Amino acid sequence: MSTGAIIAIAVVAALILIALVVALPRMRQRRLERRRERELEQRRETVATEHRQEASARAERAEAAEQRARIAEQEARRERAEAELHQERAAATEGGLADDDLMREDGREGRFTRSEEEETARRE
Repeated sequence: MSTGAIIAIAVVAALILIALVVALPRMRQRRLERRRERELEQRRETVATEHRQEASARAERAEAAEQRARIAEQEARRERAEAELHQERAAATEGGLADDDLMREDGREGRFTRSEEEETARRE
């Protein structure tokens, strides 16, 4: 082999070694960056999943609370209606409009009731 060929081989080998010395840290750095990005992406997915699960659980609790509120509202309406009914019955009783009901409850129906003739005579 000639001296020129040996020098050329030595120069090429030196260039390859220099390229490897320069390229290896960069390749290592890229590899580390990719790994970090993968880890970050996995953490993002994990946290996002946790947030979705929490949101779903809270939505279910909110729906249950809304349903309980609707039931409570219906019960309150029913209680108001029953109170109004009792108020109307009290007014009817005070006004003498419920005397027939009172007599039936006592089992003395007809004691204070008037016949049609008496009622007609009273009106005239």
